[in-house]
Amino acid sequence: MTSANLTASADATSDARARHDHAFFGHPSGLGWLSFCELWERFSYYGMQVLLVLYLSNYLFLPQNIGHVVGMDALRSAIENLTGPRSPQQLASIVFGLYAGLVYLTPIFGGLLADRVLGRTRTVVIGALLMATGHFLMALETALLPALACLLLGVGCFKGNIAAQVGDLYAPGDKRRASAFQIFMLAVQVAVIAAPLVCGTLGEKVGWHWGFGAAGVGMLIGLFVYLAGRRWLPPEPARGAAKAEARPPLGRRGLMQVLLLVAILPLLMLSIVGNQQFNNAYPLWSQQHMDMFIGSFEVPVTWLQAVDALVSTATMLASLAFWRWWATRRTEPDEITKIAFGSFVAAGAPLLLLIPAFAIEAGGGKISILWTFAYTLVNDIGFANIMPVGLALYSRAAPRGLQGVMIGVYYLHLFFGNSFVGWLAGLLETLPGSQFWGLHAVLVAAAGVGLLVVKLVFGRLLAPE
Repeated sequence: MTSANLTASADATSDARARHDHAFFGHPSGLGWLSFCELWERFSYYGMQVLLVLYLSNYLFLPQNIGHVVGMDALRSAIENLTGPRSPQQLASIVFGLYAGLVYLTPIFGGLLADRVLGRTRTVVIGALLMATGHFLMALETALLPALACLLLGVGCFKGNIAAQVGDLYAPGDKRRASAFQIFMLAVQVAVIAAPLVCGTLGEKVGWHWGFGAAGVGMLIGLFVYLAGRRWLPPEPARGAAKAEARPPLGRRGLMQVLLLVAILPLLMLSIVGNQQFNNAYPLWSQQHMDMFIGSFEVPVTWLQAVDALVSTATMLASLAFWRWWATRRTEPDEITKIAFGSFVAAGAPLLLLIPAFAIEAGGGKISILWTFAYTLVNDIGFANIMPVGLALYSRAAPRGLQGVMIGVYYLHLFFGNSFVGWLAGLLETLPGSQFWGLHAVLVAAAGVGLLVVKLVFGRLLAPE
């Protein structure tokens, strides 16, 4: 049997499994294993992320400590050559933004490594080990930059290939794919609830390094889950010469689809700036302007992330239920329309913060912690129709044989978005809060307008064949 026939046989087996396997809430069993693995990987990631900007701005980047970080002088010089002198808070926001952005650049190379050389299973395992190493290195103040490098390389190997395997569970025309990615993202929400409560509390109340260490343990659990569920996952796609033989030529339509998916990345970047700022500027703004006491108990700032996760879990479930209800009565809109709708809703979150911002500027003192619930409720209703729906779009519309790479391309909008958000967060020290949050509302709404234009002009190109 030729390699092309072997690949076709594996694809047919995978398609048959997708049609007949409904063991996990109407989805293939592999979705459950991948979602649980992603839960632990995201626990480790968000456990580190929830602490990072606070750790850098409140401790490591203070003048008496920053000299301990190996290689930091060179990095600071490079940043300040572009931006001018930076305060500890501004430097922390930029470094955090670069890290949070690069996390979504490296999956392109991880997708290529898996598609062309190692296969997805080996690449995911290598990524998990690198990430665990990075988390444990965060316990050493001098090793900040090597730790971040391990984390970036590890996420690159892990993240896109896990998402690609979710897509591989389904036949090309299976309409469960979009809801599968929403279920997959629900696992992320559970992790975002747990990570601030566990890692954030350990980091703020016990010691920064305890929080980072807990994140490393979470990553090792994620690796164990992945290996335990391997037999339920899709078969490895062919690689190298065999894959080149099996993969159909790209064709004009395929090329245009790839170009369009790349072209809409700036709009996707703008759609997430309000959401991503919740991890960067929002905790720093809250430290300064929000009353964090409930009675005599001071709520850790990192717990605000858990509030966001609780609300976003509820809104993700509500979004799933809503679109299922909608599909029984009307035609369900395509992915681009859903993302545009989500952008318009999400723009309301920073717009809502204009109310407390104006009160602060009028001398009103500290604002209530309840504003966090208001912000996250509006933002998360919108975001439930942005991130997972975008994953479904790129997984479905990517030409056959390029799914891993195109998932990596999709994550580029998060690379540019988080880098942009890191720069925007520095404006906290120069703009009043009303202008700062108003700017974010305008940017997110502009993404919705742009996506509707794309839908009107190029909608047929990305429609299912």
